[in-house]
Amino acid sequence: MPRFAANLSMLFQDLSLRERMTRAATAGFRGIEVLFPYSDLSAAQMAEALADDNLELVLINAPAGDWAAGQRGLAALPGQERAARDSIAAALDYARTTRCPRVHVMAGLLPDDVPLSVAEDTLVGNLRHACALAKDITILIEPLNTFIDMPGYLLSSSDQALRIMARVGAPNLKLQFDIYHMHIMETAGADRITALLPDIGHIQLADHPGRHEPGTGEIAFGTLLPSLDAMGYVGWVGCEYREKLGLGWAAPWLGNGGLPPLAHLPLD
Repeated sequence: MPRFAANLSMLFQDLSLRERMTRAATAGFRGIEVLFPYSDLSAAQMAEALADDNLELVLINAPAGDWAAGQRGLAALPGQERAARDSIAAALDYARTTRCPRVHVMAGLLPDDVPLSVAEDTLVGNLRHACALAKDITILIEPLNTFIDMPGYLLSSSDQALRIMARVGAPNLKLQFDIYHMHIMETAGADRITALLPDIGHIQLADHPGRHEPGTGEIAFGTLLPSLDAMGYVGWVGCEYREKLGLGWAAPWLGNGGLPPLAHLPLD
């Protein structure tokens, strides 16, 4: 069955990051994602906390620029190559200390005065640099939906991501496939995931509408999640959603933790 990782940048928001880690472990999660952990816990503190709670850090994002000022990544911004590469280096240092095997590099918003082809050229150059620097760490790029959550984001389809990946030509560059984002932009069913599987390095989920947990919206997770086994996906599935009804949906998979095994919602 799928291995679920708690995305602690969205789950358990009323707790500190350290407390969220313990909450995730208590619920039965063995993996966690933290998008930008840098200001909450140093790499050494994170490594110690992971060991204490018997958790794996499975994904972090490279610093994405000035988030409060509206930046959503640096890697596709012409003129920001130094800042983009510094952010990648910082993320890789953090990942090596914490034994995190994946770093998501955000492309950023397409500036109004920059042609898409120029931004993509910049992204390709920065990703080539990132992949060479990363070596045994997987670099991920993720298409995001531009209708609801990330208007203006440069990377918005899996086909575009595959085109970028082909140009980079690095074996440690993979697709981060978010079922929620791709359900909005194209299709996120089992057939599409199966076709993309050789290029996928990580999967995330949330239901739509609302970006809440499976069982709250229109995505057929009741059939989609078991199909990941059938297609041979052996990676992690990051739970990147806003809590509405709790972790009951995951009880069949997290029943070894603090959840009763039958207290789950119907997912269809």
